Amino acid sequence: MDNGLIPRRYAKALYKFALEKGETKKIYELSKRVIDSFAGNPDLQKVLSNPFVSNEDKEQLLLTAAGEKNEIFKQFVLLIITQKRVEYAYAMMLAYRDIYRKENHISQARITTAAKLDESRMNKLRKLVTDAFKDSELEFTEAVDPSLIGGFVIDVDSVRMDASLSNELEQLRQTLLS
Repeated sequence: MDNGLIPRRYAKALYKFALEKGETKKIYELSKRVIDSFAGNPDLQKVLSNPFVSNEDKEQLLLTAAGEKNEIFKQFVLLIITQKRVEYAYAMMLAYRDIYRKENHISQARITTAAKLDESRMNKLRKLVTDAFKDSELEFTEAVDPSLIGGFVIDVDSVRMDASLSNELEQLRQTLLS
């Protein structure tokens, strides 16, 4: 069976169950914390895949990664442990996050700047993006990339606005070459 298919099926089931209980947003927040935990500690995946680690320890690990107690999430963790699918937990949380975002029309907006901006300037950029994508709810992430030299790059899903100095220099270089 396809490794992408298993997590997606379980994530869909979790979403439907959470929808019935009216807790899709709560599980979404928990899924983001679990994803962050895995991103911050890649060894978590090794622990979940290790047959010598007890199921109780795996359960505790996932519940701790979620950051708070939630009965729906606990039931889900117990289900994937009993079904011997716990090694897919990270991929399931990624799939749940994607399903939730799609169902709730949430787009990812990533603002990358050459240097850290103060809050007022960052708010101006957020407003620029929000005004351009009025039909979507946006979740913002920010990053600093000194290779941009100056300016910023904004990515919203598959749309990119590149107002960086490095991009302008590259365009000048291309113009000179042609």
